[in-house]
Amino acid sequence: MYVDPRGPRVAAWITTVVLAAVLLTGNGWLLLAQAVVFALGAFRLRFAPYGILFRYVVAPRLGPPGELESAAPLRFAQFVGFVFAAVGTVGYLAGLSGLGMVATSLALVAAFLNAAFGLCLGCEMYLLFRRIFTSDHRTATSKGATT
Repeated sequence: MYVDPRGPRVAAWITTVVLAAVLLTGNGWLLLAQAVVFALGAFRLRFAPYGILFRYVVAPRLGPPGELESAAPLRFAQFVGFVFAAVGTVGYLAGLSGLGMVATSLALVAAFLNAAFGLCLGCEMYLLFRRIFTSDHRTATSKGATT
Protein backbone atom coordinates (compact mmCIF):
# COMPACT_ATOMS: atom_id res chain seq x y z
CA MET A 1 0.00 0.00 0.00
CA TYR A 2 1.27 3.45 -0.91
CA VAL A 3 0.13 6.88 0.29
CA ASP A 4 0.27 10.47 -0.89
CA PRO A 5 3.02 11.99 1.33
CA ARG A 6 1.04 15.20 1.69
CA GLY A 7 -1.66 13.37 3.66
CA PRO A 8 0.49 12.56 6.70
CA ARG A 9 1.67 16.18 6.82
CA VAL A 10 -1.93 17.41 6.94
CA ALA A 11 -2.69 14.80 9.60
CA ALA A 12 0.37 15.93 11.55
CA TRP A 13 -0.93 19.52 11.59
CA ILE A 14 -4.29 18.38 12.93
CA THR A 15 -2.56 16.15 15.48
CA THR A 16 -0.36 19.06 16.54
CA VAL A 17 -3.42 21.20 17.26
CA VAL A 18 -5.16 18.38 19.16
CA LEU A 19 -2.10 17.58 21.28
CA ALA A 20 -1.50 21.27 22.04
CA ALA A 21 -5.13 21.50 23.17
CA VAL A 22 -4.58 18.48 25.42
CA LEU A 23 -1.56 20.13 27.01
CA LEU A 24 -3.42 23.40 27.52
CA THR A 25 -6.51 21.78 29.02
CA GLY A 26 -5.16 18.59 30.59
CA ASN A 27 -8.11 16.78 29.02
CA GLY A 28 -7.38 13.05 29.11
CA TRP A 29 -10.57 12.27 27.16
CA LEU A 30 -9.38 14.39 24.23
CA LEU A 31 -6.08 12.52 24.35
CA LEU A 32 -8.01 9.25 24.38
CA ALA A 33 -9.77 10.35 21.18
CA GLN A 34 -6.36 11.10 19.62
CA ALA A 35 -5.13 7.68 20.77
CA VAL A 36 -8.04 6.11 18.87
CA VAL A 37 -7.06 8.12 15.79
CA PHE A 38 -3.48 6.86 16.12
CA ALA A 39 -4.71 3.28 16.60
CA LEU A 40 -6.78 3.46 13.43
CA GLY A 41 -3.75 4.80 11.58
CA ALA A 42 -1.58 2.00 12.91
CA PHE A 43 -3.95 -0.92 12.44
CA ARG A 44 -6.44 0.21 9.77
CA LEU A 45 -4.75 3.02 7.87
CA ARG A 46 -7.56 3.36 5.32
CA PHE A 47 -9.97 4.25 8.15
CA ALA A 48 -7.79 6.85 9.87
CA PRO A 49 -10.03 9.94 10.25
CA TYR A 50 -7.41 12.52 9.28
CA GLY A 51 -6.47 10.45 6.23
CA ILE A 52 -10.11 10.27 5.17
CA LEU A 53 -10.39 14.05 5.56
CA PHE A 54 -7.29 14.48 3.41
CA ARG A 55 -8.44 12.01 0.75
CA TYR A 56 -11.91 13.46 0.25
CA VAL A 57 -11.54 17.16 1.13
CA VAL A 58 -7.93 18.29 0.68
CA ALA A 59 -6.40 16.03 -1.99
CA PRO A 60 -8.98 16.76 -4.72
CA ARG A 61 -8.03 20.44 -4.46
CA LEU A 62 -4.30 19.73 -4.79
CA GLY A 63 -4.11 17.53 -7.83
CA PRO A 64 -2.19 14.27 -8.13
CA PRO A 65 0.91 13.76 -5.99
CA GLY A 66 4.34 13.84 -7.56
CA GLU A 67 5.21 10.56 -5.91
CA LEU A 68 3.84 8.02 -3.46
CA GLU A 69 5.44 6.60 -0.32
CA SER A 70 5.21 3.21 1.32
CA ALA A 71 2.58 3.07 4.05
CA ALA A 72 4.62 0.77 6.32
CA PRO A 73 6.73 3.52 7.96
CA LEU A 74 3.62 5.63 8.42
CA ARG A 75 1.75 2.78 10.11
CA PHE A 76 4.72 2.26 12.45
CA ALA A 77 4.80 5.99 13.24
CA GLN A 78 1.09 5.90 14.02
CA PHE A 79 1.72 2.96 16.36
CA VAL A 80 4.43 4.92 18.19
CA GLY A 81 2.02 7.86 18.47
CA PHE A 82 -0.62 5.48 19.81
CA VAL A 83 1.75 4.22 22.52
CA PHE A 84 2.57 7.75 23.68
CA ALA A 85 -1.07 8.82 23.56
CA ALA A 86 -2.15 5.71 25.47
CA VAL A 87 0.46 6.32 28.17
CA GLY A 88 -0.56 9.97 28.35
CA THR A 89 -4.23 9.06 28.56
CA VAL A 90 -3.59 6.66 31.43
CA GLY A 91 -1.59 9.38 33.13
CA TYR A 92 -4.27 12.05 32.83
CA LEU A 93 -7.20 9.78 33.68
CA ALA A 94 -5.39 8.19 36.65
CA GLY A 95 -4.54 11.59 38.12
CA LEU A 96 -0.87 11.40 37.13
CA SER A 97 -0.88 14.63 35.19
CA GLY A 98 2.94 14.75 35.02
CA LEU A 99 3.00 11.46 33.13
CA GLY A 100 0.21 12.70 30.88
CA MET A 101 2.03 15.94 30.15
CA VAL A 102 5.37 14.26 29.38
CA ALA A 103 3.89 11.64 27.05
CA THR A 104 1.71 14.23 25.31
CA SER A 105 4.63 16.64 24.97
CA LEU A 106 6.81 13.99 23.32
CA ALA A 107 4.03 13.12 20.89
CA LEU A 108 3.48 16.82 20.21
CA VAL A 109 7.16 17.37 19.36
CA ALA A 110 7.07 14.46 16.91
CA ALA A 111 3.82 15.65 15.30
CA PHE A 112 5.11 19.21 14.97
CA LEU A 113 8.40 18.10 13.40
CA ASN A 114 6.44 16.14 10.81
CA ALA A 115 3.97 18.93 10.16
CA ALA A 116 6.43 21.79 9.94
CA PHE A 117 9.52 20.14 8.49
CA GLY A 118 8.38 16.82 7.02
CA LEU A 119 10.56 14.95 9.53
CA CYS A 120 8.63 11.87 10.61
CA LEU A 121 10.47 10.50 13.65
CA GLY A 122 8.41 7.31 13.71
CA CYS A 123 9.14 6.73 10.03
CA GLU A 124 12.85 7.22 10.65
CA MET A 125 12.68 4.76 13.56
CA TYR A 126 10.98 2.24 11.27
CA LEU A 127 13.71 2.56 8.65
CA LEU A 128 16.44 2.26 11.29
CA PHE A 129 14.85 -0.85 12.83
CA ARG A 130 14.39 -2.36 9.40
CA ARG A 131 18.07 -1.83 8.57
CA ILE A 132 19.16 -3.31 11.89
CA PHE A 133 16.88 -6.34 11.94
CA THR A 134 16.83 -7.28 8.26
CA SER A 135 20.45 -6.64 7.34
CA ASP A 136 22.16 -9.44 5.51
CA HIS A 137 25.53 -9.95 7.15
CA ARG A 138 26.83 -11.83 4.11
CA THR A 139 26.85 -8.61 2.06
CA ALA A 140 30.38 -7.66 3.09
CA THR A 141 31.85 -10.93 1.85
CA SER A 142 29.83 -10.93 -1.34
CA LYS A 143 31.31 -7.57 -2.30
CA GLY A 144 34.83 -8.93 -2.33
CA ALA A 145 35.81 -8.17 1.25
CA THR A 146 38.32 -10.55 2.72
CA THR A 147 37.93 -12.21 6.07
